[in-house]
Amino acid sequence: MRIWVARPEPGAARTGARLAALGHRPLLAPVLTVAPTGFRLPEETFAGLILTSANAAAALTPAERARLRVVPTFAVGARTAALARELGFADVREAEGDARALARLVRASLPMGAHLVHAAGAERKAEPAASLIAAGYRLAVCELYAARGVARLPDAAADALAGRRLDGALHYSRRSAQAAHDLATVAGLGGAFGDLTHYCLSADVAAPLVTAGVAVHFVPDRPGEDALLAGLPAPGPTGFR
Repeated sequence: MRIWVARPEPGAARTGARLAALGHRPLLAPVLTVAPTGFRLPEETFAGLILTSANAAAALTPAERARLRVVPTFAVGARTAALARELGFADVREAEGDARALARLVRASLPMGAHLVHAAGAERKAEPAASLIAAGYRLAVCELYAARGVARLPDAAADALAGRRLDGALHYSRRSAQAAHDLATVAGLGGAFGDLTHYCLSADVAAPLVTAGVAVHFVPDRPGEDALLAGLPAPGPTGFR
């Protein structure tokens, strides 16, 4: 399959490499860019570090990593946990791929009232902060990075959609799915976008497409790239255009 990967870098390149290894043909055309905000973690003592994305882990400075290296680190899923370990965190605890599961993991690991720091993005959801605060934890949320939408549909994606040279699209976040749909629509390619086979990391990621009337082909039972890629058909002559 010729598959559009709309997620931002550096995740797009990693996903593209995995798709190529599986025999598919990735088109890397991110619709979001990730950049640091310049904010830093407070100089306080914390009982735990919460990471809801690999971008958050990557945004930590070497000094912040060193200061929190032995603190229990709660990662939302496998990729975030793996990067945290690569960055030197010694006690990484992995949730099941979503924010509510992450909150449950924290509650099972640390006593109520513990002081936690959440390295987050500027555009974040209510969870896990809402559940943790309601449960009595003290939480400092620090917006270390921001994902910004690109101004227009990337040329590579526009050309491929116009020429009907794409089979499907992978969507890793609600914002990137919404942005891909909106940019394609503004470019006059909404019909071609809607005709793609859409694979979404979770029901939440799929929501803006469903709302827009775009058919979503596959959502894994549990969020995670392995499960998402397992939903792709085996590559073969009938899978390509």
